[in-house]
Amino acid sequence: MAKTQSRYVCQGCGAVAGKWSGRCEGCGAWNSMTEEVLEKTPGGLSSRGKASQKLQFVDLKGQSAPQPRLVCGLAEFDRVTGGGLVPGSAVLVAGDPGIGKSTLLLQVAARLAGGGKNPASACAYISGEESIDQVRLRARRMGLAEAPVQLASATSVRDMVAGLDQQQVPAVVIVDSVQTLYIDSLESAPGTVSQVRAAAQELIRLAKKRGFSLILVGHVTKEGQIAGPKVLEHMVDTVVTFEGDRGHHFRILRASKNRFGPTDEIGVFEMTDRGLEEVANPSALFLAERRGNVAGAAVFAGLEGTRPLLVEIQALVSASPQATPRRAVVGWDSSRLAMVLAVLEARCGLALAGQEVYLNVAGGLRIGEPAADLAVAAALVSAASGQEVPEETVIFGEIGLSGEIRPVSQVELRLKEAEKLGFTRAWVAPRAKRGAGKGRLEGGGLAVEEISHLQDLVARFTKPQPRPLRAQPSAH
Repeated sequence: MAKTQSRYVCQGCGAVAGKWSGRCEGCGAWNSMTEEVLEKTPGGLSSRGKASQKLQFVDLKGQSAPQPRLVCGLAEFDRVTGGGLVPGSAVLVAGDPGIGKSTLLLQVAARLAGGGKNPASACAYISGEESIDQVRLRARRMGLAEAPVQLASATSVRDMVAGLDQQQVPAVVIVDSVQTLYIDSLESAPGTVSQVRAAAQELIRLAKKRGFSLILVGHVTKEGQIAGPKVLEHMVDTVVTFEGDRGHHFRILRASKNRFGPTDEIGVFEMTDRGLEEVANPSALFLAERRGNVAGAAVFAGLEGTRPLLVEIQALVSASPQATPRRAVVGWDSSRLAMVLAVLEARCGLALAGQEVYLNVAGGLRIGEPAADLAVAAALVSAASGQEVPEETVIFGEIGLSGEIRPVSQVELRLKEAEKLGFTRAWVAPRAKRGAGKGRLEGGGLAVEEISHLQDLVARFTKPQPRPLRAQPSAH
């Protein structure tokens, strides 16, 4: 007779414990241990019978036909997925509540089912959070009511597998969301680690078997991490996060894992009353509201995946009435800001320890590459000195602890994007090739000035002191 036993699983990291505790020993989260009841069947693998099929090995060198991709027609979505969806692949799309995940995937489903480059492809949209009427209401508001998308509302994985394991299976299946699914053989509630892992495993196994592309919607925790076990991100082929600030109308689709394309690729969308619209030139849009001749503003030429991106970095330095000055950062790493401030003070003599520092990346974009160090330092020095960064200038470079400026990758690509948007000057790190110095970019009209040390950057913002007036001789 089967025996039952209980265990306690952390809903944040998936750690398993034999007894309940208030704090998880794996990730340190409080009140995250939940009891799960498991059935224990006596006997090991040998008691379950013989293998159904003998494992066969093949040579690595062989002929494999390239699999055609399903291009939905949304260029930003296709860019992030590596050129389209691969048949039999599993994609996990995660993001904050209300950021627009369901809206985006409904548009993707409508494009796939409505024609484009794949007029014969069918798409199924299975919602576990909304009813069919609610999905139709949103589709009508977005102008997608006529799209031939197959809708269903279900949370049971057994019902989904039975409905999808048919002779005619859709080319793409979207499940919204994986946290609402449950398997009736498990005693735990939907959304727990065991349910999420088992439900995703069954759907991914069916997708590999029948050859349809599976898109799973995932929730995130309050820290911004994907909810559920970490093994869920290992099981899928592509992990995509939908980012954005609710105060801004821009949305960033970012790929952190992709087995069929480049990682760290981004797609930019703009939220409107009729859904999400693609942004073909995000650099021009991020700089649309930029005002020139303002102290504390610098334009950074970044690189997101294979796409160059220009964004404005804003800094504000003011006197602090408190004993501990405040440091506020939006869109950048706060520890990286602390390092840049320490280098400016230790290597360049700038007294910023008693000043309040505020740093913001305009447009709601989040920057993670070290190439933004030099642009951040320029914005800070500009704000502290009151002098503006020269007009139509882009800046990029990595700062070392000794104050040296280190080169970054894809310099030519960044400069071409800046020149295309009308910039005429660039402050960059020294290039690796010999003989590179001040001059013009080869084949372009951009004046490139190389900065080798942070002191050279600070010297550009030092105002010349006025000479004291000589005393006039008396008339006596």
